[in-house]
Amino acid sequence: MQELQFTKMQAVGNDFIVINWEKEELDWSLLSNKLTHRHFGIGADGLIVILPSKIADYRMRMFNPDGTEDMCGNGLRCSVRLFCELKNIDKNDIEIETISGIKRAKIVNRKDWNIRVNLGRPILDPKEIPVLLDFSPIVDYPLVVKDKIFNATIVSIGTTHSVIFYKNLTEKIFREYSPIIEKHPVFPERTSVIWVTEEDYSELKIRIWERGVGETLGCGTGACAVVVAKVLKGGGNLNYKVTSKGGTLYIEWKDKGDVFLAGKVEKVFEGTIYID
Repeated sequence: MQELQFTKMQAVGNDFIVINWEKEELDWSLLSNKLTHRHFGIGADGLIVILPSKIADYRMRMFNPDGTEDMCGNGLRCSVRLFCELKNIDKNDIEIETISGIKRAKIVNRKDWNIRVNLGRPILDPKEIPVLLDFSPIVDYPLVVKDKIFNATIVSIGTTHSVIFYKNLTEKIFREYSPIIEKHPVFPERTSVIWVTEEDYSELKIRIWERGVGETLGCGTGACAVVVAKVLKGGGNLNYKVTSKGGTLYIEWKDKGDVFLAGKVEKVFEGTIYID
């Protein structure tokens, strides 16, 4: 019987089981499938594991409920807080090794744990996104899904996102078409689907379907993808508030180079779970 100490954390309702681990490697993919289950486990949108690193302050691995490994902006920010608290780190600039390279975080305010992360340049090359198309940038691509066509702007922020500006989004359309778009054959590694339902000069309102998860209340990389998509479509602003069901994140596509994600992270509870 293996004992695991965990911390449940969330950012704009995007919740995670976060584990600091320095022992022998475990099958995190299998554990994520078990632990994130809302009824038979702890329940979460994903599993975050904090591990030692030889090239950064620490290494973060993130696993979706279906066991696939992925990149996650909100999970990254949650891991920064827990790492600093567990290790008594008092510096405000942290480097993290991730599946998509070294990411840099800044603790803006420790009182409410406002953490800003640099997620790097958005990926627009279709081979790297990946998506089976041969042009870039992919803006308002007419994605045929059953009896409808959705104009999708497709980018990667370390993970694939399809951003659809759709003001008249109904529950039926969201529930019926999101999982089909996620697994559309044009996406060899599937895609998250971010629906933009309202927009103005300073704020974008979204609804989220994450690959490997389903609907989530928030998504950090998705919020970044939305701002990149808005700019690619001709938006004149590089800074936006992006609001989902779980709250608001603050995104800057600085000089159309690196994308920055900021907002608060919270600890929900701590506990111990025993696994076979």
